[in-house]
Amino acid sequence: MDFAFDARTNELRESLLEFMDNYVYPAEPVFEEQLEQLPNRWAWDSAPVLQELRAEARRRGLWNLFLPGEHGAGLTNLQYAPLAEITGRSIHLAPPALNCAAPDTGNMEVLSLFGTEAQRKEWLEPLLEGEIRSSFAMTEPDVASSDATNISTRIERDGDEYVINGRKWWITGAMNPNARIFIVMGKTDPSADRHRQQSMVLVPRDTPGVEVKRAMHVLGYDDHEHGGHAELTFTDVRVPVSNLIGQEGDGFAIAQARLGPGRIHHCMRAIGAAERALELMCARADERVAFGKPLADQGVIREWIAEARVRIEQLRLLVLKTAWLMDTVGNKGAHTEIQAIKIATPATVEWILDKAIQVHGGGGLSQDFPLAYAYAHNRTLRFADGPDEVHKNSLGRAELRRQRRAREERGG
Repeated sequence: MDFAFDARTNELRESLLEFMDNYVYPAEPVFEEQLEQLPNRWAWDSAPVLQELRAEARRRGLWNLFLPGEHGAGLTNLQYAPLAEITGRSIHLAPPALNCAAPDTGNMEVLSLFGTEAQRKEWLEPLLEGEIRSSFAMTEPDVASSDATNISTRIERDGDEYVINGRKWWITGAMNPNARIFIVMGKTDPSADRHRQQSMVLVPRDTPGVEVKRAMHVLGYDDHEHGGHAELTFTDVRVPVSNLIGQEGDGFAIAQARLGPGRIHHCMRAIGAAERALELMCARADERVAFGKPLADQGVIREWIAEARVRIEQLRLLVLKTAWLMDTVGNKGAHTEIQAIKIATPATVEWILDKAIQVHGGGGLSQDFPLAYAYAHNRTLRFADGPDEVHKNSLGRAELRRQRRAREERGG
């Protein structure tokens, strides 16, 4: 097996690593300071230092790296994965600097794959240019949204318009006034097959009846660095029928197509956060003296460090294998591995971040290190794109079927 990156990946990695060292890491404290000085703290993308980073990223060709095909950089999942890992080391700054931040990435993928020419012209192009932001409105407070077929928001046709009524929450980025467009998932035909009831429509932010109710907090953080997570209501919201993405009933399938690459991106960024946490843990262990000797000489600390290195290497290999399978056999063929990385990565990275926080003592809980925020962000990944339990149940069921078939083929 060949584990080497190809020439283009290596070239982009070298450029990105230099960009991180010389521009992104030095900009982190500046970005935090500028966010607090903005007239609207949710409008994170208007921070001057971020605009400077974006200009430099574009100059280096580090722009829209996540998107394959003609609309993006043309990278495969396997080529992009190690780049996503690097950006995960500065989760609130590096991805948006490269125009590779969720939820815009998934929304651009949806528009690229399923949007009409008119929809791409109006919404995809400004998103690709980094001129506007977007949100994906699927999760709801009144139903268990881990089962997407539960979605209760109604999208009803009335002549040449759709009328939308419903309530959404945890809508990432929606507090940002520059999130100009929402992709809203709701039911167009509740009587259809349970996977054909849902559709997606484009709803401009300024459409009458759209109300941003409040910001949701994540373990005490409001995530204004990402435009927050909003609760929204849609009351008799009317949009043209031409705002439908795909066909009526395609919503569930489009959502599944959106989530596959997103899971690769989330997992590799999480690995990047784990790598940075391990670096900080080692530095702290060397610097700090307790009970007469450095923390680095304490056996339990060395055990955590060794275990962290092993777990990171295991995760990276599994995620890269998944990316390779997605490129070679498609998302459906890589379904087992996609579920496996979604189960394994957030929980493993959570363990590493916890140990890094422990080594830092009280400092690990504070704003003086990026660990507490990284922990809160990573903890959300055990819900985002489906909770652990859903993936474990599905993967276990599939494994039982596979093993039964194998026994039958052996005549057992």
